[in-house]
Amino acid sequence: MTTKHERILAYIETLPVGEKISVRLIAKNLNVSEGTAYRAIKEAQNSGLVSTIQRVGTIRIERKMKESIETLSYGEIVKIIEGDIFGGENGLNNILTKFIIGAMTEDAIVRYIAPGSLMIVGNRESVQRLALKSGSAVLITGGFETSNEIIDLANELALPLMGTSYDSFTVATMINRAMTDQLIKKDIILVRDIYTKIEETMYLTVDDTVLDYRRLNEKSKHTRFPVVGKNLRLVGIVAAKDMIGKADQQSIERVMTKDPTVVKTHMSVASVGHLMIWDELEVMPVVEDNLTLMGIISRQDVMKAMQSAQRQPQVGDTISDQIQEQIELVSENHENIENDIPSYKFNVTPQMTDSVGTISFGVLSEIITSCAKRSLLLYQKRDALIEQMDLHYFKMIQLESTLEIKPKVFEIGRRSSKFDIEVYVENVLVAKAIVICQMMQRN
Repeated sequence: MTTKHERILAYIETLPVGEKISVRLIAKNLNVSEGTAYRAIKEAQNSGLVSTIQRVGTIRIERKMKESIETLSYGEIVKIIEGDIFGGENGLNNILTKFIIGAMTEDAIVRYIAPGSLMIVGNRESVQRLALKSGSAVLITGGFETSNEIIDLANELALPLMGTSYDSFTVATMINRAMTDQLIKKDIILVRDIYTKIEETMYLTVDDTVLDYRRLNEKSKHTRFPVVGKNLRLVGIVAAKDMIGKADQQSIERVMTKDPTVVKTHMSVASVGHLMIWDELEVMPVVEDNLTLMGIISRQDVMKAMQSAQRQPQVGDTISDQIQEQIELVSENHENIENDIPSYKFNVTPQMTDSVGTISFGVLSEIITSCAKRSLLLYQKRDALIEQMDLHYFKMIQLESTLEIKPKVFEIGRRSSKFDIEVYVENVLVAKAIVICQMMQRN
């Protein structure tokens, strides 16, 4: 027998692509509560059945497999440019392949138009018509509107017809920036990418006993399990240390650790790794907002994912990437030759300065943390996460200065390390920092 939740999802799948849906409509048509309808619509959105688009509402979309994140749909373009949709809503989920600025004559434009492209143009209806008939969506800039004929054509061809108050150059810059941001996001691994789903997760309930734990431990060879109550709601976690001296018949609810640290699927693996290393956690439950158990993530999974990410080719440069590319390895620091820690060089370029022509404080912080992590990798062959930094800025560092960064190790332990890092310009000490790093265990 299907549940109300499953019945709503099945109903949504029967709706035609482009159909608008709402909580009230679903509740009325299927005779369920609005709360049940809302939860089902959120699940449909997470699974790619529907999408909520600004100024349009929630619409049924074609379910798609997870695609390369460097692509953008027309619906996402509307959000980026803060635009309006004049027509062609049924094509909003299609993927943009390229965009063209319609600043040429029609004869010259034709060779650049292709299906899946986006024509960025002002109030030139002849170009708008030409683009739609050639299979291209249209974005009208400058706050202009268009005729009913163009809107009807967009609806007939299911090609998005959008409008924005921005000019063509600004819009092109915004879209190009969004594409670059998507490339950068491709490198950021999230919990949803690597966690073990609930179907493959072993867990205990509040009604189980210590004996049930021991049987599950013997069967799986795992030592930590989440504990759930009704409706798979997480209530605790148990580990081998909780079982010491406990009788077989004792309730799991009496020995478990309540209110364990949890993670959500949208969190980055790096942030989860930070928690796991610092709190020495081997397993963390992955939950929904209402604490329903979705699965688990292990420390081993996190470490593998982070080490794998560091070996992936770079597809988009963040500000951090740009700074790191300019840090040069100079030579071994002879004052610290015992620890074999090198020194580094960095040239202050105009992009790295603030409004008065001195190095940005954020840039200086990034230089120092990058040198600390790089030194730890060279010195101990281990990766690290920055836990804390105390930075003192003694003298103003001017544009086109050449920095020499000299790290020294204070102490290195199993879980953390501490660096003293000095920054010089022409042999004058201009900044000094104490950096504490968390060590990442290598598999």
